[in-house]
Amino acid sequence: MSDLFDDPAPGQNAPEFTVSELSGEVKRTLEGSFGRIRVKGEVGRVFKARSGHLYYDIKDDKSVLACTTWKGQIAGLSVVPEEGLEVVVTGRLTAFGAQSKYNMNVDEVAVAGQGALMALLEKRKKQLEAEGLFSDARKKPLPYLPQFIGVVTSPSGAVIRDILHRLRDRFPRKVLVWPVAVQGQNCAGEVARAINGFNQMTPGGALPRPDLIIVARGGGAIEDLWGFNEEVVARAAADSAIPLISAVGHETDTTLIDYVSDKRAPTPTAAAELAVPVRLDLLGWTAEQGARLSRAAGNAVQMRRQRLNDLSRALPRPEILLETPRQRLDRVADRLPSALISGVQRRRVVLSERAASLRPATLRGLVAGRQDKLRNLSSRLTVRPLERDIAQKKERIAALAQRIEAAQIGRVDRQRQLLSANARQLEILSYKATLERGYAVVRSSDGIVTSRMDAANADALRIEFADGEFELARDTAQQGGQERTATPTEGEPKQEKPGQGSLF
Repeated sequence: MSDLFDDPAPGQNAPEFTVSELSGEVKRTLEGSFGRIRVKGEVGRVFKARSGHLYYDIKDDKSVLACTTWKGQIAGLSVVPEEGLEVVVTGRLTAFGAQSKYNMNVDEVAVAGQGALMALLEKRKKQLEAEGLFSDARKKPLPYLPQFIGVVTSPSGAVIRDILHRLRDRFPRKVLVWPVAVQGQNCAGEVARAINGFNQMTPGGALPRPDLIIVARGGGAIEDLWGFNEEVVARAAADSAIPLISAVGHETDTTLIDYVSDKRAPTPTAAAELAVPVRLDLLGWTAEQGARLSRAAGNAVQMRRQRLNDLSRALPRPEILLETPRQRLDRVADRLPSALISGVQRRRVVLSERAASLRPATLRGLVAGRQDKLRNLSSRLTVRPLERDIAQKKERIAALAQRIEAAQIGRVDRQRQLLSANARQLEILSYKATLERGYAVVRSSDGIVTSRMDAANADALRIEFADGEFELARDTAQQGGQERTATPTEGEPKQEKPGQGSLF
């Protein structure tokens, strides 16, 4: 230990040190004396903070040890502590000086004994069963002949070879293998991700989604199969939209995935037998059904042929059926010449009657009647009604013309008033009013000049006043260091004012 705890020299008082010094010395003493240790006990209170750190107690019948597993260490735990579970924890003993407490930083948790494992398994089983994950109503039927089969297992074990051999013997199918660890601390996470991964594949994609999933592993001790008892695996199997067969261990081995899967197989080989039928048996059954269909079709044709023969014997002979129609045809043929002659005579009589009514006297009377009717109609078309109608139309046209003329006059007045208002507004906004107050507008060939520099660089200037414009051209001679130009606008007399110098 540190010399802080050494006995003081004779005649001196006891040594003094701060609380932080004492806490640090206690922490170094605990960590140096114990190092890495293993502690067995029952898990008590378990609390997971928002930061992700896990706090729990390990206790026996007399004492309680506070334990902490940091957020980054939780993923490496093979068993997550649960209240009431008997475990063996491994880690380092340390102290927390801020509260004068010591605790153990745990980075490994193992179940203490098979009895504890079975108790934990029974607890999880009751929890999942209470949620309805074991119900037969939610189990999906297996496809009769899947096109693609997904297998979740270790690619290096004998399980995958047994499954592929059995599928090849019974009915060859395409198999997608998702390699996973089948025991150890990575087993549960990899198996759950494999089941979810198969379900997230796109049907009919480049890598097709399986029609059936087989989760398989060989036999072993309960510790070896414990990954398939984890809750994350059971929930992944329960949430799978693809029918799932569990084939974990031998026939006597039972894990949680067996209860939530759609079908449990006692062995991986039996899972392959449940997945597909026997091809030879299916071919034989198909051939038998084809033979039965042929026999049934032949018997049906034979029965209908016999029925047709029986009905045909009950029909009369064709000669007997045609005797009555033949006799009726003969009687009609005998009556046809006389009927034709009678018809022609009747039509000749009708024609004579119609011709008698078309005599010249009758036609003259008909024409005279039509002429009288025409004269009556023409007498009604006198000039007076037409003149009256024309006068009414003229009055209506005159009224419409007056209305149109009044509307046009009003419109012209409105437009004239609007034009006057716009002209007054234009005069108000025009720069001419500004020029009358003594201002001027200076222009060059490039436009309006607004600065002395632009005026100095211009070859000629045109100045606009209120009463006209005045042009200035640059002289080649320089007078007093300034350029002087004075050229009046063509057609105007040159005016000079005393005291008025050049703009340049």
